Amino acid sequence: MWDHQIRQHLEDIEDGVLSPYARRSRDTRGRAEQEEPSFMRTAFMRDRDRIIHSKAFRRLKHKTQVFISPVSDHFVTRLTHTIEVAQVARPIARALRLNEDLTEAIALGHDLGHTPFGHLGEDFLNGKLPYGYRHAEQSLRVVDYLEKEGHGLNLTWEVRQGILHHSKERGSLEALRQSEEELTLEAQVCRLSDAIAYVNHDLGDAVRAGVLREDDVPGPIRRVLGERHSERLNTLIGDVVATSWAATGEKGLELTHGERPLIRMSPEVNDAMIALREFLFDRVYIPAGRGDAGQEAWRILDLLWETFDQRPDMIPSGYASTEDPPERRAADYLSGMTDGYAVRMAEGLEGNRAFAAVGERQ
Repeated sequence: MWDHQIRQHLEDIEDGVLSPYARRSRDTRGRAEQEEPSFMRTAFMRDRDRIIHSKAFRRLKHKTQVFISPVSDHFVTRLTHTIEVAQVARPIARALRLNEDLTEAIALGHDLGHTPFGHLGEDFLNGKLPYGYRHAEQSLRVVDYLEKEGHGLNLTWEVRQGILHHSKERGSLEALRQSEEELTLEAQVCRLSDAIAYVNHDLGDAVRAGVLREDDVPGPIRRVLGERHSERLNTLIGDVVATSWAATGEKGLELTHGERPLIRMSPEVNDAMIALREFLFDRVYIPAGRGDAGQEAWRILDLLWETFDQRPDMIPSGYASTEDPPERRAADYLSGMTDGYAVRMAEGLEGNRAFAAVGERQ
């Protein structure tokens, strides 16, 4: 059992089942620090497990997705969003004969760098750091440097690449690219699955919050994608699989020399998906940060930033590197906070400040 035969058997199954375009575990470009392989898990299975057992992953359950301080227990959190992304991505990968383990690992790790208070927190830190703040880059920073008391998770190149390149610009479903490195098909699956998951559950949350009604969604979008949550998911997932079928490598679908398949949607569904995303930006995402809850969250973040940027020595060990400049340490600490922890920390700091002011007046 301990001679790696189980892992090798799993790798042999990949060779026999996966598409010629899929990334096989034994063909990984490896880790920054070489390790002895697991006796019973492939490299990508091991990465998935490391992400699930990380502290950053656990904290996602108390981080806002869209609505700050929701009154219902049924609103989406950053953790349930992550699970839904994996739930969308895995059947697409399976249908296209891609590597499910790699796909799942990317999906589970893609949002580890998200801030408290949803995108409002990201906007706040983006305005504070001279080089900006992007949650995809922070997710990679979490797995590379911040987890395990500053040692990182030492993930494979393929999982790290998928995490870094999952973000999309407004008005597009194309991944933001920081390099010309071609994305694995599994990373492309996660890029689209992220958008498929959040436009659907965020629309559901907006209806639940009374911000929207189902029939507020423009008619052309509903006619293409469907009227209900399940209809939209079936349409979007099915369209990705059908449009990307060349990724299976089945006979009769061979591409010309030098070409590679892409994971994409048909033009009609792609346009409807982008239109729905823009509709949510205008009616849900942007207004969500402008209400009383958003203003209070901004005030909390401002207090925390002012404190820890000026006093990085107050940051507990394991949440930032003492070798980094103060603003980087403050950003690493703040971005890792859950919503509730940020509120409690701000309340404690305000109490101490009030006490000091009273002492001065006396």
